[in-house]
Amino acid sequence: MFVVNVALQLELMADSESENNNIHRDFYIPTYILAPNASSNSLRLPDVPTCPVLVFVNSKSGGQLGGELLRTFRHLLNKYQVFDLGEEAPDSVLRRLYLNIERLKGNGDQFAGEIEERMRIIVAGGDGTAGWLLGVVSDLKLSQPPPIATVPLGTGNNLPFAFGWGKKNPGTDLSSVISFLKQVMNAKEMKMDSWHILMRMRAPKVGSCDPVAPLELPHSLHAFHRVSPSDELNMEGFHTFRGGFWNYFSMGMDAQVSYAFHSERKMNPDKFKNQLVNQSSYLKLGCTQGWFFAPLVRPSSKNIAQLTKVKIMKKQGEWQDLHIPPSVRSIVCLNLPSFSGGLNPWGTPNSNKRRYRDLTPPFVDDGLLEVVGFRDAWHGLVLLAPKGHGTRLAQAHGIRFEFHKGTADHTFMRIDGEPWKQPLPENDDTVVVEISHLGQVKMLATHDCRAKSIYDPSSQFSHDADEADSDEENSVNEERRKFGAADTFKIPDEVDVSSLS
Repeated sequence: MFVVNVALQLELMADSESENNNIHRDFYIPTYILAPNASSNSLRLPDVPTCPVLVFVNSKSGGQLGGELLRTFRHLLNKYQVFDLGEEAPDSVLRRLYLNIERLKGNGDQFAGEIEERMRIIVAGGDGTAGWLLGVVSDLKLSQPPPIATVPLGTGNNLPFAFGWGKKNPGTDLSSVISFLKQVMNAKEMKMDSWHILMRMRAPKVGSCDPVAPLELPHSLHAFHRVSPSDELNMEGFHTFRGGFWNYFSMGMDAQVSYAFHSERKMNPDKFKNQLVNQSSYLKLGCTQGWFFAPLVRPSSKNIAQLTKVKIMKKQGEWQDLHIPPSVRSIVCLNLPSFSGGLNPWGTPNSNKRRYRDLTPPFVDDGLLEVVGFRDAWHGLVLLAPKGHGTRLAQAHGIRFEFHKGTADHTFMRIDGEPWKQPLPENDDTVVVEISHLGQVKMLATHDCRAKSIYDPSSQFSHDADEADSDEENSVNEERRKFGAADTFKIPDEVDVSSLS
């Protein structure tokens, strides 16, 4: 028996050593690549790894999962290629890394050049954390920007779900992480549109009109900041803010419920350390905020059509008015086919709607936003039904909101899951929000993911499969700037990174 046990232990040790060798062969980045001052005696690999990865983890996301995931990645890989976003911002990491790679290539190091060509990024956190990384990579304007895979550690997890990485919090043990690394190695690259958002309002004679009061700042709105006086977008007598998003912009009651959830989580963080608890709390807040009984508790003056004039850009440079049904209380501008934890508000228009309304399936790289309206939470529940969708309002290259004078003193807005309460001046109609296409970023996706490319023949939607598309919508009668990696996407020092969704 003793001999059998020893043999079994030796076999397990051999298997473990073999697995570690495979990890080094496929994913390991030597320290001298990562750190300019690394010792010349640091480990050097005989061959360039198949899939060298940089890993960024929001260690405070997902309750305890973020910290556990960080430890597992550091155990498997070079600890210097795994970064805790609570300790160092991604822009400083990537600037240092790519400057060092350029220095090494200049000295004739071909290994460093091949690492750069094959490099992939993993970011573990919520949609806000993923957006932070995407903004940084987009703005550094690298000659070979690495594609990005997202690990779902938030509440909604729309980005990872759209690209096939799931929406449930992942396992953090060795086997789960190794399995994920292998998925990353086998993943396909896809491009995804990115969007620029600009907000401009007249400077008040007294007080402040910052979009976000200091005590109400949703931490992931680092993507939204005031432009400097020297910026070309600045206008005398106005305050101008700008930022960006990848998943969606929404306004109205859905953003109000999200704002209530984030406010509650900020006041009682210990109650929101479990994904299931978070989601049930979100549903309860939807009830208490009146989202299920909107016609009874919400004044019609706060419906979208009464609140703002909406214009869309169907052709470049040509704005046209968009009719908003008077019952719509929430409007969503979608880039991805994933919203509120994996729902698809646009759905897939059938051939008749494609022909007569010029609607297309929701591609993630076609330069179009899908604009959808909802009346209340019951309307939103149609998304749970086969072929269910919201009220399809338009597809557009850009959208512009011009707020009516004195209709309301505030509204609620949301970017990629991060909400805020937006004050609206009462005595003028100068508040403008404009969204336009900015560029594209490279994502990593599983081969059966929900996100589809307009350029990939294998992802084209069937013309026959969607003929049962719901007619619900008929029944209701219804200049571009960079994001600014170093500043726009830098979370302020006084902000607790744990609250990034």
